[in-house]
Amino acid sequence: MSEQAALAAEILGLYRVSGLTLAIAESCTGGLIAATLTEIAGSSDVVERGFVTYADQAKTDMLGVPSALIIAHGAVSEPVARAMAAGALEHSPADVSVAVTGIAGPGGATPEKPVGLVHLAALRRGRQTHHERHVFAGDRAQVRLSAVISALTMVKQLADQEEP
Repeated sequence: MSEQAALAAEILGLYRVSGLTLAIAESCTGGLIAATLTEIAGSSDVVERGFVTYADQAKTDMLGVPSALIIAHGAVSEPVARAMAAGALEHSPADVSVAVTGIAGPGGATPEKPVGLVHLAALRRGRQTHHERHVFAGDRAQVRLSAVISALTMVKQLADQEEP
């Protein structure tokens, strides 16, 4: 079993026991986080919905990310990742959300935003948003896989938190 499959199975078990549901907002991973979780039979009791918001307009239309935020910071930024996570909860009944936006490559990079740059945000309803910034090494597939594993790790950590 791959690392991401094992992590997904663990998350599904934890979320079932806790009665938590999950919404996923993906850009550079293009649905791979949702696919990793839903590869496992019975995941529908945890995975509430997923948003693949590859285009900037999709982030605005589907998640309510303000266009001004994208213009000011770029789609690959901490503020946009945080807004994506918040938007996933606002547009679903889920308890937890995770969002990822990045530059998987090989193109699209700038000196300030290299290939491999990924911003992730995770949020449990009523709590503070967690953010991580990574610059993953490797080709497009490796960057995307690393982003999936990081996102799943953040989702697992939110399941482990005690109630406020």
